[in-house]
Amino acid sequence: MGKALDGVRVLDMTHVQSGPSCTQILAWLGADVVKLEAPTGDITRRQLRDLPDVDSLYFTMLNCNKRSITLNMKSDRGKQLFTDLLPRFDILVENFGPGAVDRMGFSWERLQEINPRLIYASIKGFGEGPYKYFKAYEVVAQAMGGSMSTTGFEDGPPLATGAQIGDSGTGIHVVAGILAALYQREHTGRGQRVTVAMQHAVLNLCRVKLRDQQRLAHGPLSEYPNKEFGDEVPRSANASGGGQPGWAIKCAPGGPNDYVYIIVQPVGWEPIAKLIGKPELVDDPEWSTPEARLSKLDKMFQMIEEWSIGHGKWDVLAQLTEHNIPCGPILSTKEIIEDASLADNEMVVRVDHPERGEFITVGCPIKLSDSPVDVERSPLLGEHNDDIYVRELGLASPELAELKVNGVI
Repeated sequence: MGKALDGVRVLDMTHVQSGPSCTQILAWLGADVVKLEAPTGDITRRQLRDLPDVDSLYFTMLNCNKRSITLNMKSDRGKQLFTDLLPRFDILVENFGPGAVDRMGFSWERLQEINPRLIYASIKGFGEGPYKYFKAYEVVAQAMGGSMSTTGFEDGPPLATGAQIGDSGTGIHVVAGILAALYQREHTGRGQRVTVAMQHAVLNLCRVKLRDQQRLAHGPLSEYPNKEFGDEVPRSANASGGGQPGWAIKCAPGGPNDYVYIIVQPVGWEPIAKLIGKPELVDDPEWSTPEARLSKLDKMFQMIEEWSIGHGKWDVLAQLTEHNIPCGPILSTKEIIEDASLADNEMVVRVDHPERGEFITVGCPIKLSDSPVDVERSPLLGEHNDDIYVRELGLASPELAELKVNGVI
């Protein structure tokens, strides 16, 4: 069975996380992704190493299913080889600083001359304007995209989320843009630029907070547990801030992740009240309606927690789901790695690597019925130089060896 992106070729000039997360998805969907690295390699090959002189998990978990070639883009011969490579690819992806590829001599106009069908995707920290040249990292994007100001407890500092919404969140936005451009090219025959800024991607994921910012003009946000409201959306801890109130309730034995997140829908109040041993609250006008409970959500969740603290989180989960109450246990990273259902769904995958042995990685979250994903190991640095330079470009093996000695590859 073929893959969705069979025949599509991607020249991957990305590094660290935002770009590699994008191109890894494309590789999982069947594209031939050739990672072009400087002769020293993607910096994450060496960052956060757990084993000496072996590609780090940082690198291996973001570069599965790719091939690797090395090229010194600062050399004249390197620029020529890059020019020779471009017509063989459909997509070029990069996440250098603003203007870096232009300074290499490959502006968008020049790229179009070399390959008019090329889709050129760029990831930047920010869009045009005063922030354009700011250096962007994951948490910087969270800070400037609306996430940190709305994450945390009301009386505490702004917090970053553990989810990499600035890096991998941007990567999946770029995947969407590339696929749209690829589809449009089928009709126009022309490539185009795809640009996504990390700040913009985070903002897109924080749209509900901008919704609530506008609602503030008409009064307090009653779905929030906060007692006072100013002129900006406050941090509201674990409240959902949506139409149905939710909270993380503590369970036995009281460890850092012994919690279940529960959402109290109108139809769920009666079974919850009975489960926690307070059936009288089902018909009590002070508690029986969502409107009545809205002003005392903290007390409501406190009562539920007084029940849940006597049970383990899996027992709480079982009892709540028996009554069709939306909830989920807080899963630690250890529990996620050991979760059988995630393994069965190929979301926690074991991969063999020739240098580090077996490692565990995250599988492809996009499931296509006719394009199953086989997660393959990340490439060693320059592992596919022969495949690309000799077999495709026709360089002789002695010349390849000379290029290596001269630092071109």
